[in-house]
Amino acid sequence: MEHIARQIETRARNIEMDRVDPITQHGFTQLPNFLFKNSGLSMGAIVVYAKFLSYAWNNDYCFPGQERLATELDMSRSRITEFISELEKKGFISITRRGQGMTNIYRIHFQVKRRSPKTS
Repeated sequence: MEHIARQIETRARNIEMDRVDPITQHGFTQLPNFLFKNSGLSMGAIVVYAKFLSYAWNNDYCFPGQERLATELDMSRSRITEFISELEKKGFISITRRGQGMTNIYRIHFQVKRRSPKTS
């Protein structure tokens, strides 16, 4: 029986990285699969959620300003506000507002409440 390492070496690669060390150069953000499986979120809200995760790498919360998010995601501030509202309404984040001139604190939730089953 052939060793697994030899099998892996001979497999065709489906992803090629063009950098020597892409992980340490720019990092990465991992997204939970439940976002893509009937979460009811728009793609814009998923992208904003991903951006929150990238900010909250070592914490369970983050506090980027909406202007910064808009700039980094190449969206208008009003679209960012809309997507954040969508995330909050569906229970994916909660927001602590800190007052004028200060950024909000966004707490990221990985345990989303299940929808109750439809009754006939």
